[in-house]
Amino acid sequence: MAETQNWSARLAELGITLPSVVPPVAAYVPAVRTGNYVYTSGQLPIVEGKLTVAGKLGAGVSDEDAKAAARACALNALAAVDALVGIDSVVRIVKVVGFVASAEGFTGQPGVVNGASEFLGEVFGDAGAHARSAVGVAELPLGAPVEVELIAEVRPES
Repeated sequence: MAETQNWSARLAELGITLPSVVPPVAAYVPAVRTGNYVYTSGQLPIVEGKLTVAGKLGAGVSDEDAKAAARACALNALAAVDALVGIDSVVRIVKVVGFVASAEGFTGQPGVVNGASEFLGEVFGDAGAHARSAVGVAELPLGAPVEVELIAEVRPES
């Protein structure tokens, strides 16, 4: 069995409070567990019920704002994991997929999604190192500039 981690204490140490789970904007659930894995639905940069920034990269949204939005998406994904199984059940972050609303010619998707990846590394250390995809897309729900989903390995159910 994997060693138990106190990720909630680590979040507190970083001054981070997990938000409430963002309600789905369509017909899906925020996260699903199967076996020892939790898959989150794509999370938008919604804070206190509002999109933090809207638009596309390469057409009005700065790389810095989008990177911060990717961090917010990852935080919302962790909230979904926490609500389903408890954050302290996480063994490691396995995979992150980031979608970046991109104007024609924008190729900086990896740098944007680093906002999520770096945040997960800050929280989980080596257990936050993950495989990743950063994909440019034409549009995202609600006009969001970025959407992030993740897969987390979690301790077996007792």
